[in-house]
Amino acid sequence: MNKIEKMIVLLLMLLPVHSALAAEPNGTDVFFDTINGYLASVLFFDVMPGENNMPFIVAWLITGAVYLTFRFGFINLRMMGHAFQILRGKYHSREDRGEVSPFQALTTALSATVGLGNIAGVAIAVSIGGPGATLWMIVAGFFGMTTKFTEVTLGQMYREYRPDGHIMGGGMEYLSKGFKEKGMPKLGKALAIMFALLTIGGSLGAGNLFQVSQAMGAVQTEVPFFKEFPLAFGLIMATAVGIVIIGGIRRIAHAAEAIVPTMVLIYLSACLWIILSHAAAVPAAFSLIFNEAFAPTAVAGGMIGVIVQGFKRAAFSSEAGIGSAAIAHSAASVKYPVRQGFVALYEPFIDTIVICTMTALVIVITGVYNAPEYAALVEGSKGAALTAVAFGSVISWFPIILSVSVVLFAYSTMISWSYYGERSWTYVFGESYSMLFRIIFVIFVVLASVTSASNILDFSDLLILSMAFPNLIALYLLQGKVAAALKEYLAKLRRGDFEPDREKS
Repeated sequence: MNKIEKMIVLLLMLLPVHSALAAEPNGTDVFFDTINGYLASVLFFDVMPGENNMPFIVAWLITGAVYLTFRFGFINLRMMGHAFQILRGKYHSREDRGEVSPFQALTTALSATVGLGNIAGVAIAVSIGGPGATLWMIVAGFFGMTTKFTEVTLGQMYREYRPDGHIMGGGMEYLSKGFKEKGMPKLGKALAIMFALLTIGGSLGAGNLFQVSQAMGAVQTEVPFFKEFPLAFGLIMATAVGIVIIGGIRRIAHAAEAIVPTMVLIYLSACLWIILSHAAAVPAAFSLIFNEAFAPTAVAGGMIGVIVQGFKRAAFSSEAGIGSAAIAHSAASVKYPVRQGFVALYEPFIDTIVICTMTALVIVITGVYNAPEYAALVEGSKGAALTAVAFGSVISWFPIILSVSVVLFAYSTMISWSYYGERSWTYVFGESYSMLFRIIFVIFVVLASVTSASNILDFSDLLILSMAFPNLIALYLLQGKVAAALKEYLAKLRRGDFEPDREKS
């Protein structure tokens, strides 16, 4: 049997698992609830205890993003035009080395971020934190652009070419090598392993369990069969994911390059349809978003609670400060590391500032976030289903299209996060065990179909946000190296060393 046939056989062997779980329907929920409790107690604590609590990790993300934006002189505004030229291939060099193109690296990273964090995450943020959470998501996305630039640049600087031709890059590499340069090799190695283990968990949680759960929630409203037989949905998704991820980064990049632009176009077109058809309500929606950002009425713990919801969902959406995208961008073919950093500026801009804002407008305009009849969806953290209801209230037939979009969003996110997890797994256990992780990843796809969304949401949040702790330590420590590279590059750009396409092969 070839690898794909073996994968299908493995999935079929999982069928008996459904019987066991059906006999004890809350077994997986109890497991994840226990794990969530341990993770929360170890990795999170409130820096503002009381009614208006602020988890340390959220404050950590906010502080880092704001500091780096000022540190690099609002590079997130200054270099967007130049980044677009890089994506067009204007600065392609014969000395470029990598496994994928800058655009493929961007779409691979976007396929991980432009997903259910934008569809389900926004609905959850607005339903819990109120419309005001939208403004803080936008603010987080704006400052997160600089965080993304910094971590992707470092990912390129410290990437390693393995003997088998694959590239190893990301937080693991710049933590271990960067700290070694600073005379702290043991601490760097420990933080690198910590980051890798959290990434593995994040891959299985946010990049897998959450995606399947939310996609299934949206599809079940249109296809009742999957409500009765959720395992069938898990097996279908597992097979589709397994076929792609076995091929590694090149196959993942090609799949992402094809899927991402199409699904974004479909989704944004639907959002624009609803927003333009309710154009008269848009000013009032923006006014509500702004007012509730500073004077919230939702039960989210006051203004601090709204900020926390906005930044949590923005972190889950754009992954800025998390360090995950640096793994994909490290494989891009560029001569100068900061070039790929500039390209990465587009990630938080597209997935948080543009897509999340439009989703939030749809949620607010239609009013489903606080409608009593949809309280069960809010209570169950069924964000994708709530967004489907919002679209369906305007376009009766669109939930079917949205269900397809949700599955595509989930699928693209999963194949990218499988790569993040696999690279991290390989960093800890070695290249020879990469296939083992891919098999585990596929098994978790099936597991997600029989686990509740609320426990998966908590599990995903804890692991994804925790990755920011070791990652931002590296960004603080190595910011000087990024600043020096940026200064040198901008000097060459001003001198015209890159014009007109002097490096182009």
